[in-house]
This record gives sequence, structure tokens and C-alpha cells, in this order.
Amino acid sequence: MRFASLGSGSRGNALVVEAGRTRIMVDCGFAFAETVTRLQRIGRAAEDIDAIVVTHEHDDHVGGVARFATRLGIPVYLTPGTFAAVEEKFRKVQARCFDPHAPFTIGDLGVEPFPVPHDAREPAQVVFNDGKHRFGLLTDVGVATPHIRAMLSGCSALMLECNHDAALLRDGPYPPSLKVRIGSRLGHMRNEDSAELLAALDNHRLRHVVAAHLSDTNNTPQLARGALARALGARPDEVAVATQDEGIAWIALD
Repeated sequence: MRFASLGSGSRGNALVVEAGRTRIMVDCGFAFAETVTRLQRIGRAAEDIDAIVVTHEHDDHVGGVARFATRLGIPVYLTPGTFAAVEEKFRKVQARCFDPHAPFTIGDLGVEPFPVPHDAREPAQVVFNDGKHRFGLLTDVGVATPHIRAMLSGCSALMLECNHDAALLRDGPYPPSLKVRIGSRLGHMRNEDSAELLAALDNHRLRHVVAAHLSDTNNTPQLARGALARALGARPDEVAVATQDEGIAWIALD
């Protein structure tokens, strides 16, 4: 199994996970042409994608899903609540609803969804399993729950939201109402929150950690790397960052 980010942040998100003959895109917040360009950057074509898994209905995650899926004729997996939020836009989509508590399979990849606290209808994040390794994805979440900790323990790789630094958000230019939303239990995790979660996990199999969904205004890659590295007792350069413009190149779990 391996994974690559096409871009991660408030202006668009997409992730590709592949194992064996199966390639899944998680979310698609970019226009079709931009998604194709970003796929080409990692050596993939739009036709290579077998399915899309949607985490929630916010536009930076779902804005490009309907057009991509209908043009390629591929199914889209999402929770019933997320589907209800996007149903008008998804009339031509092959929508397949999943229970956020029930694992399912897409080709050669096992998908283990789990619910998360975020200001969306029925948001879910996912762990992917190829029978040998588990890759856990956690972005767009306000606070780590015991269930989240249980789902992410024992993964070989993790992509964790490091949305903002508390001081930068507090002193930054956002209006007070937006600062409250971001910092709430249904908002986005701070670097410190992600570090506390990481330190609490069973990490005996962990080989790769990626900081994701960084705010352009209220965070820096250096702050995110430093927080996660301290939680692991590692060097900052051992923590990767998925950026908004470049995403992150393929990371293989061997």
C-alpha cells in the first residue's frame, strides 16, 4: 500500500491510496482540470481512479467530486448524512452510502471508517488496510475521542490534522466568530492537540507521520513538524508535511 496527497488545506483536498490493482481517491476539492494536473504530478491519470471516498460535505473536500466521478463513471462512497447534504449536486453520481461504524472493502483495500466531531452532517475519517499495513487519515476534526484513539492505534502510517497554532490563531487576523469556530470541539485540531493524540497512540508499528490541513494564516510547517516530532521523540525532519499547493509525493508502506 502507498498513498500521496494532491493537496491539503482550506483551498482544496484530495488524497490517493492504492494497493494491488485498486486506487482510491479520498475527497476531491479541486476542479477537474486541476485534479488531473495534480494526478499527473504523481504519475497517475484520472482513469486510474477506481472510486472516491468522501469524508464530509465541505466544499474544500467535495467541490470537485461530482464532476470527476460522473466523467469517469466511478462510484462515490459517503455516509448517509453527507449524501443528504450534497444530494442535489450528486444526482448523476453513483452514490454508495456506508455506515461510519462498519468496515467495508473496495477492491484490494479495506476501508475502516469512524465518526469524528466536526461541524458537518455526518463526517467520517478512515483507516485503510491492505492486510499487512494500516494507514490512518484524520483531518477536519475538533477533538480526539477515545474511539479515534482506538482506530488510529497500531497504524504503520498516519496523516494527522495540524490545522493551527493556538497563539497564531489567537493573535491573527480572523474575526472572533471564526476563531471560535476553528477552536471549538467541532472545529479543527491545533498542533498541540495532534501531538497529544499521537503520544497517546500505540505506535509500535508506526513508520510514517504526515502533518496535514495546515492553515496558511495560522500555522507553519516548522511549528507542525516540531509538535509532532516532540510527541514521538523524533527529529522534525522525520515528520512530513502535506502542503496546499504540492501535497506530498508517494509514501510506500513496505
